Amino acid sequence: MNDAQVTRTVWTVALAAAALLMVTMGIRQSMGLFVSPINTATGLGIATVSFAMAVAQFVWGAAQPIAGALADRYGPGRVLAGGLLLLALGTALTPWMSDALGLVVVLGVVSAAGSGAGSFSVLFGAAAQRLPAARRGFASGLINAGGSFGQFVFAPLAQRLIAAFGWAGAMWALAAAALAALPLARVLRRPPQAPAPATDGGLQTALKNSLADRSYLLLHAGFFTCGFHIAFLVTHLPGEVALCGLPATVASWSLAIIGLSNIAGSLAAGWWVQRYRSKYVLAWMYASRTALIVAYLLAPKTPLTFYLFAAGLGFTWLATVPPTAAVVGKLFGTRYLATLFGLTLLSHQIGAFFGAWLGGLAITRQGDYLWMWYADALLALAAALVNLPIREAKIERVAVSGSRSA
Repeated sequence: MNDAQVTRTVWTVALAAAALLMVTMGIRQSMGLFVSPINTATGLGIATVSFAMAVAQFVWGAAQPIAGALADRYGPGRVLAGGLLLLALGTALTPWMSDALGLVVVLGVVSAAGSGAGSFSVLFGAAAQRLPAARRGFASGLINAGGSFGQFVFAPLAQRLIAAFGWAGAMWALAAAALAALPLARVLRRPPQAPAPATDGGLQTALKNSLADRSYLLLHAGFFTCGFHIAFLVTHLPGEVALCGLPATVASWSLAIIGLSNIAGSLAAGWWVQRYRSKYVLAWMYASRTALIVAYLLAPKTPLTFYLFAAGLGFTWLATVPPTAAVVGKLFGTRYLATLFGLTLLSHQIGAFFGAWLGGLAITRQGDYLWMWYADALLALAAALVNLPIREAKIERVAVSGSRSA
């Protein structure tokens, strides 16, 4: 391939994957807007509807390594198409569910599994296998930015659809959006850049070797903390705003700022991982979260404080994904990247479960989130430290006057 063909392939693959992630993440991240309408329509209670949403959080994470393994075996195109169909089916059937079990199965399992099959593990694995190593960092940042843009686009869109057509009509519109994305899956059906080696020991060997690797386990520990942090904030930031006596619009604008800021952060992360070792990028990101939380706790609780806090946090919100995927790829290659990175995403979602759940316990028993903020800051600092011993080769960069490494 000449340079023009490589550039064309990079943009085609990266934009198709980014658009797919925009749809699947956008729909997933907008589900919180339906909690109150579903409760009003069904009378199931906020706790029941929230439980279905919590199941969805876990299933989304559990689906990642399974979808990744299927993509590694059968190719990402089919898995992505199947995920979009499941997402559309679960979303479309949700308005017909009037009991708790049905809601958990359709919204918490079917829809979430479909969203997970069309998410990070499969998309990053597909891109890594189809692009030269020098372009993967840029592509991962662009794909990740697509997910953040989806949060920014679909949340206000879903709110407008609910207001215009009711929550059921909005659900059906989101299902139609998932179906409309099906042609994008065909772009990722093209063969990988380089065929996988014929004797690589297979997936079972790859799993055995990775789970015995200290660096891989440290990466899991850091990503667990990332999930804890994000789920705590996305679930309980509105409650924190209310405790500070500020209007609900401060929370909604803060969440929007997080999404916008993460677009810039994702693109920056893609640039950084091509120039610096990803473990250092991750350590810096997690350490910055500790500093931001401490600054927030010391600052006056005004709208400006929340907006600045959101902008700072948003910059690293999901920008940890590209460097995490990059480390997995460097440790074990790209042949089973979708599966192995999927397992790190499962750790992320286990952390997310605890972040959301313990935040609820804190506000119920203590009346505020103070101890959660302390725990969040300490865990972020721990995540920064555990990334430093990760085994990762230096990146050779050629400068005009010679070569140097990072």
